[in-house]
Amino acid sequence: MSNSTLLSVQDLEIAFETVDGEVRAVNGISFDIERGDVFAIVGESGSGKSVTAMSILGLLPAPPAVIKGGRILWQGADLLAAGDERMREVRGGEIAMIFQDPLTAFNPVHTIGRQVGEMVRIHQGMGKKQARAHAIEMLGLVGIPQPDKRVDMYPHEFSGGMRQRAMIAMAIACRPALLIADEPTTALDVTVQAQVLEVLVAIKDEIDSAILLITHDLGVVAGIADKVLVMYAGRTVESGDVDQVYDQSAHPYTIGLMDSVPSIDGSEEALRPIGGQPPSMINLPSGCAFHPRCRFARPDGPCQDEVPRLGEVGGFGHLVACHYASDIAVARLAER
Repeated sequence: MSNSTLLSVQDLEIAFETVDGEVRAVNGISFDIERGDVFAIVGESGSGKSVTAMSILGLLPAPPAVIKGGRILWQGADLLAAGDERMREVRGGEIAMIFQDPLTAFNPVHTIGRQVGEMVRIHQGMGKKQARAHAIEMLGLVGIPQPDKRVDMYPHEFSGGMRQRAMIAMAIACRPALLIADEPTTALDVTVQAQVLEVLVAIKDEIDSAILLITHDLGVVAGIADKVLVMYAGRTVESGDVDQVYDQSAHPYTIGLMDSVPSIDGSEEALRPIGGQPPSMINLPSGCAFHPRCRFARPDGPCQDEVPRLGEVGGFGHLVACHYASDIAVARLAER
């Protein structure tokens, strides 16, 4: 872990105890986030993205959630071993989260200003007047018009895009070193989506923080992320710089995700969706969890019996967990 590393997640394993059996939601995830980074985690619904993000702030309900192993190092200290008082300092003050649905994340009976100002009252000891003035400043910073009037409005009086901006304002109120953005543009139209993403990146630069972006939108990742980790069935299947993963994809699942995205210029005549369905997390397939859906799997190969390990493909930190990653990388390079 380098001196510039803010967050280091190491071999994280998370399970949920259910009446049907144990659900291994996260199985050995590792990644580092440096100051100034926009680090994205992508994958289908149920792949373990949000569970990973929630575990960082200790927001998983226990039970049924159980941390089976690993460490979450925040500036060198393990958050999994931190006490309640320390976690209260971290939440909002040092690491803040932008939730998927701001309408349900906000308290409907309190004004936006009170909820944004509450962050600095708790973490920085500001009085009511100071906190209100700070809330107005934050609302203005994220581009909400007439923040001095909007500060006294309730969540239901805001549009979807404005609520999302207000959620960002609440998250950045204490200038945290890390912003966790869990599907921050879900249910927003493309114009508002672009505005929200611009705000996120501008705020990151303004307060010299980092962003952990949880999304299934590959277009969003391509636009703002520096590094990306692709998850499938609770495991990392590919990770690296965005350019590496997008231009030199070597895992069949990542390739499938790319092939499922329509081209803007219409150069691709038909999409190539990934066949089948994501596996049951209670009853995962043996070997590589993706092999039942994989067009590269070989009947006589190790896919059905051996879980592939993460290994470098082409160097420079590009990691892929596939038995045939090198062959796939060479074949795709030859196609160009």
